[in-house]
Amino acid sequence: MRISVSSDMDEPVARALVDALRERGHEVRAHGALSPGDDPQWAVCSEAAARDVAEGRADQAVVCCWTGTGASIAANKVPGVRAALCTDAYTADGARRWNDANVLALSLRLTSVPVLQEILDAWFAGRPSDDPEDRANVERTTRLDRERTRA
Repeated sequence: MRISVSSDMDEPVARALVDALRERGHEVRAHGALSPGDDPQWAVCSEAAARDVAEGRADQAVVCCWTGTGASIAANKVPGVRAALCTDAYTADGARRWNDANVLALSLRLTSVPVLQEILDAWFAGRPSDDPEDRANVERTTRLDRERTRA
């Protein structure tokens, strides 16, 4: 799978994330502080990773900043992106299952390497739900994106 990763800081957990994704066999495209010469501001690098997903250069993305909040907000401004800030495996599983999230947002402050591994396990094991109510909610967010881009 092609995965874009962004981080506004070159923190050990961000490097561990890139390593873990590569160890799992994913092709990683780095942005921000993880790519020398890139703009490391959270809004800039999170948008870049999210655009990779929206424009088909990546299948999914992981965006990181100190709290994860700014990265998730910036990513969610890109139409077609459903970013979820996940601090544990249960939330990551639910984000994939119920929300069909295609961008994982992580806090560099709260995410330890062992918790990171648990989150990634749940994220990649998770599959979007086929439940009609869940699909209807995801479709509604897609319509909201279309309406926003027409305005």
